[in-house]
Amino acid sequence: MNGEILSTFKPLNQRSDLNPRSELNQQSELNQRSVLNQRSDLNQRSDLNLLTNLNSFFRIFTAQFIKRMSVIADQKPIIGFSCGDINGIGIELIIKVLNDNRILDICTPVIFGNNKAINFYRKSLADVNINFSIIKDSTKINPKQVNVFHVWEEDVTITPGEMNDTGGKYAILSLSVAAEALKAGKIHGLVTAPIHKKNIQSDTFNYTGHTPYLQKLFGVQDVVMLMVAENMKIGLLTEHLPVKDVAQVITKEKILSKLNLINQSLKRDFNIVKPKIAILGLNPHAGDEGLIGKEEIEIIKPAIQAAKAKDIFCFGPYSADAFFARGQYEKFDAVLALYHDQGLIPFKSLSLGEGVNFTAGLTGVRTSPDHGTAFDIAGKGIADETSMRQALFSCIDIIHSRREYDTQRANPLRKLSKNVLANAVDEKILED
Repeated sequence: MNGEILSTFKPLNQRSDLNPRSELNQQSELNQRSVLNQRSDLNQRSDLNLLTNLNSFFRIFTAQFIKRMSVIADQKPIIGFSCGDINGIGIELIIKVLNDNRILDICTPVIFGNNKAINFYRKSLADVNINFSIIKDSTKINPKQVNVFHVWEEDVTITPGEMNDTGGKYAILSLSVAAEALKAGKIHGLVTAPIHKKNIQSDTFNYTGHTPYLQKLFGVQDVVMLMVAENMKIGLLTEHLPVKDVAQVITKEKILSKLNLINQSLKRDFNIVKPKIAILGLNPHAGDEGLIGKEEIEIIKPAIQAAKAKDIFCFGPYSADAFFARGQYEKFDAVLALYHDQGLIPFKSLSLGEGVNFTAGLTGVRTSPDHGTAFDIAGKGIADETSMRQALFSCIDIIHSRREYDTQRANPLRKLSKNVLANAVDEKILED
């Protein structure tokens, strides 16, 4: 009985006998429900059409994306190696790195040198079993083996640990042929072994190192010597320049050019969407508001403001000593140092032996280990190949990063959306 009473009980605002407008309200509710049901049916059909179109769009997009990524993965890059000074540690390091057969899974190596020079150092290394193909034509590169591209045929006397004209001559011969191959697109990347700046000088080669030579060869207006490690990246405003001349060449335009190149490289070469860049000051304490130099106020700060106006996310100038001592470099994607030792001393101290020298701004990818010829240990078989291996890995990573960056910006969305919209069925609205 109580159950029946409870089941028939209604709140006061729902009882028709107490509400004279109830019948009118009920009829209105029925009409509203009918209209809503019609709208709901139309909305459901509209949603279904939209969902069908979206599903079609994403199915096509996913297929295209997977196809493009598969193409990138299948393109095992061809990596060239210049041999560096033949009396230094360069060839030894290359042999040690390429002795691991797993390298052939991720790239096709080509050493630009001579098989006799390779064999000279290979015989002095224990537990090395590297095999290679000798080629004289870039179309004959063997993707399943290490390749040695013959740059010279004559016998050359190798004297490990000795800096002489012979070492410089064949270092530049190897470099020039390898760099031309990179420029021509015959190889995808280039890892350069160390050269000595003294014995490479000649009437045909009067550069202070790899970076200015490659800039001239590729015909680009500017490049950045960018030191790269897992925990930091440091670019240089000036490179191999006497300290007494540094202040004279620092200009707002030069800073802007380097910042722009670093910003673009971080995006395209290292897949950083919104890079954050720090700039170091020139003077002690970053000038102390003009008390120890005016460059920060008159040149560097205006350059930073101009860079920000170009949507470059940069900050500074920072006092170099405190910046690295307090670990502030960890808060930035890259740092722009104004001269060689200002950037290289902290980099080599903090990069834990895995530093790489990368030339940002070239159309081709070039890396190198962050050390020199090490004549004092050349030919002894004790040189550490860590930085050379990291230079190879960085070269490969940057090549893939560029491919992915360029592929993503080929704008498949625009092309796919046009196709989807062209085949879409227009929504038809039924009218009573």
